[in-house]
Amino acid sequence: MVWIRGHVLGRGSSATVSAATSASGEVFAVKSAALSQSETLQREKQFLSILSSPYVVTYKGCDVTKEQNNFMYNLQMQYMPKGTIIDAIKARRCTRLHESEISSYTRQIIQGLEYIHAYGIVHCDIKGANLLVGKNNVKIADFGCAKWANESVPVRGTPMFMAPEVARGEEQGFAADIWALGCVVIEMATGGSPWLNMNDPTSVLYKIAYSGESPDIPGGVSDQAKDFMGKCLIRDPKERWGAKELLKHPFIEVFSYKIDQDMCMDSPTSILDQHVWSFSDELQLVGSDLIQPRCSLYSLRQRVEHLVCNSDLEKWKRVEEEKNWMTIRK
Repeated sequence: MVWIRGHVLGRGSSATVSAATSASGEVFAVKSAALSQSETLQREKQFLSILSSPYVVTYKGCDVTKEQNNFMYNLQMQYMPKGTIIDAIKARRCTRLHESEISSYTRQIIQGLEYIHAYGIVHCDIKGANLLVGKNNVKIADFGCAKWANESVPVRGTPMFMAPEVARGEEQGFAADIWALGCVVIEMATGGSPWLNMNDPTSVLYKIAYSGESPDIPGGVSDQAKDFMGKCLIRDPKERWGAKELLKHPFIEVFSYKIDQDMCMDSPTSILDQHVWSFSDELQLVGSDLIQPRCSLYSLRQRVEHLVCNSDLEKWKRVEEEKNWMTIRK
């Protein structure tokens, strides 16, 4: 396939991700590394090329190109316009995602983990920076550290997200991905690291492995969210919940709907935007709990938080500049 490399989307320790455009005009992402240093990238290709799931970034192909007298190995993948979960948090101009979004994203991540675990694949590096965001979805990406469940390889991944058994060098199985998921939920709920005030990788690994502690579960979230994180962050991997169990957790089930961004996330532009005021119009039962659907899931405080974090300030600036305002009353 003939394609043209575009702007850089991100850089990792061993590869650079760029936007690319094919001859037919299709936009996709290309992850590139020098051919002589592309072992990790070629390993990632082996995993991505056999996976096909709405919860895993789509593999599109690979090739080798010669650029500036260097041979480059290129892994072509689906382009996700909103970047990573970390980028999504930063774009909101606030420190965290709303709990309904956390639940929706977490559900999709679990579905992706359930899928790859059924293949016998352990991702080994689940973290916000490796989870890509589309319009209303999240997909697991970056399989450079992935391994087969029965494969004996050195420990791999990011120390801050490693499970205790991994930090001790004992095993790195499916349960390790679930621990990392718990850390990602903390990331989404706080906008920060799962281990506070810990920057040195050696100190982090020692604390995870031998302190007997788990990351602090943040306040400001529901009891269901806290319980969910607790189920992911059980130190004993045999007691830790698996993907199938977590999909049935109340934190996931209560918010298991597609967030309607037009209804729930845009700032109102006039008093005629009735959806802003009609929170209590409809109620429904989920199990034995009475909940309000869609926007009515949000309390007044949560709604205000959404408006602060998600209002399109640039749009309002454009309106200010373009409108000839008329004074009605002083």
